[in-house]
Amino acid sequence: MDLSQLETFLAVIEERGFSRAALRLHRTQPAISHTIRRLEDEVGEPLFERASREGTLTAAGDLLREYAERLLKLRREASAAMEELRSLERGRLNLAANEYTCLYLLPVLDRFGKECPNLGVHVQRSLASRIPEHVLGHSVELGIVTYKPEDPQLEAIGVYTDSVVLIVGPLHPLARHRKVALKNLGAESFVAHNVVSPLRRRVIAEFESHKTPLNIQVELPSLEAVKRFVAMGNGVALVPGLAVREELERGKLVQVQVPELKIDRQLLVIHRRSATLSHAAQAFMRCARLIAFEQGAPFGFRRHAHEEKRLLPQPLRGDAKNGKS
Repeated sequence: MDLSQLETFLAVIEERGFSRAALRLHRTQPAISHTIRRLEDEVGEPLFERASREGTLTAAGDLLREYAERLLKLRREASAAMEELRSLERGRLNLAANEYTCLYLLPVLDRFGKECPNLGVHVQRSLASRIPEHVLGHSVELGIVTYKPEDPQLEAIGVYTDSVVLIVGPLHPLARHRKVALKNLGAESFVAHNVVSPLRRRVIAEFESHKTPLNIQVELPSLEAVKRFVAMGNGVALVPGLAVREELERGKLVQVQVPELKIDRQLLVIHRRSATLSHAAQAFMRCARLIAFEQGAPFGFRRHAHEEKRLLPQPLRGDAKNGKS
């Protein structure tokens, strides 16, 4: 039993006869009769009263009609849903990020929400080291990380370049200085994020290479807590610039340059290399690229040229006829 047989079956019922159903479906009457006989063979019951010329249903035919109508309605609904998905009228985007990389997402998601207001977004907070695992495990479609995963199954696109900055509170003695030598930081009390990360290991290595002690006096569970604690006048901290941009602009924190400590990190969007991105994910990537084109550094969008072609800016709603973008 297939849907085309059920369509023919319903056409005979609605047109009250085989010949009128044939005209409606642009088929011959023998072809309609053959389709109905095959359907009857498959269900094992006669569907129409043979003595009736108006397509009178048997009890089995009446029962099948109900299911046929429901099945064809489901097909129409499925087709409509797929069209809505293609036109970005429905769908959901699942991403993974940590506390820091989530900050990059905010302007992109703002643009994404305006361009695709009917799409849902779920950002799963995760340790940076676990994000590739989530992407490969299909629990999320995209991930935001600060390192290029080694797994060849993952594709990475650079979308933002950030620098590590030294921050102090407005009343801290170092706040009066535009810059400070790294060797002069040996006496300072550092406040740090308590998650061991590649960044933390790199900072420790830099201090060791300059034979300067790194005195971590307080470790806190989030960047937000680190920022607030330093703003209260407690020690100094090395944090991603993206995480303190607003506080620096408002004067709640002060940045002091450390010429010997130049650590830049690139934020990357990762996805499975073999995956066909959903329409929602493709729309997100186009938003990321458009922001890079419009705002420039520190935003960016860099990947291999032969793969970039799939993500060129284009109308987001898939409705070129109506000029929507």
